[in-house]
Amino acid sequence: MTSVNSKEGSKEEYSFVYGDEAVPYEVVRKPHLEAKKRKITIKVHPNCEVVVTSPEDAERENIHQAVMKRAKWIYEALKEFRGHLEYVQPKQYVSGEMQFYLGRRYVLKIVEDKEALPSVKMTRGKLLVTLTRFNDNKTAMVRALVRNWYKIQAERIFHERLSELLPQATWVDGIPSFRVLPMSKQWGSCSAKGNLMLNPHLIKAPKECIDYVILHELCHIAEHNHSERFWRLLTSVMPHWKEVKSKLDGMAELYLNE
Repeated sequence: MTSVNSKEGSKEEYSFVYGDEAVPYEVVRKPHLEAKKRKITIKVHPNCEVVVTSPEDAERENIHQAVMKRAKWIYEALKEFRGHLEYVQPKQYVSGEMQFYLGRRYVLKIVEDKEALPSVKMTRGKLLVTLTRFNDNKTAMVRALVRNWYKIQAERIFHERLSELLPQATWVDGIPSFRVLPMSKQWGSCSAKGNLMLNPHLIKAPKECIDYVILHELCHIAEHNHSERFWRLLTSVMPHWKEVKSKLDGMAELYLNE
């Protein structure tokens, strides 16, 4: 294993060689607070992007060594995500396609009913979309109806789960506000003021995955970064979070697929 480095402008892009493959990765540097421990973290995204986050003053050699120590793990994670990508095709929004809701699979069925209003509902293992009539805008109409249906379900279920989980988050005062907003690489986020943002695609995952993301973001109200204290706090409210996170990561590409 060797490394190959290159830099274009202010964007740092490098790669390392594992076996006979060059694996590219991006380095994101962040300001380092004196009171916080210096740490280099590595994340492999479901779209097969490898991102390394490091203190802004970290030496390139130290970053390289951190990556090389986890080279095998990076390669295996990429291999797993690539396996998922082979089966993921862009949604066409036609009858017979697979949709997910709360971890279960449903078959999309589209029907025409001139007497009915456009609607979406679940029935007998199917996600049934009714259109008043089929025309050239059929695909766009189905996509819009399905997306809106997911958003409505997400707002309802996320509110229920947040209310259920709040008693565990004893460090949170009051009820945090949250918004449902599509994100390409995050399931959720927490602002400095403690406002939560949750990805509507998360509604496709099992409830325990939804709980993990909500608890993760609630922990950020107390600990704003991924420090050791943050992980200890998360473990205290969800001891098996690693298994749940792994389950969510493994299905991410399918859940996020539109």
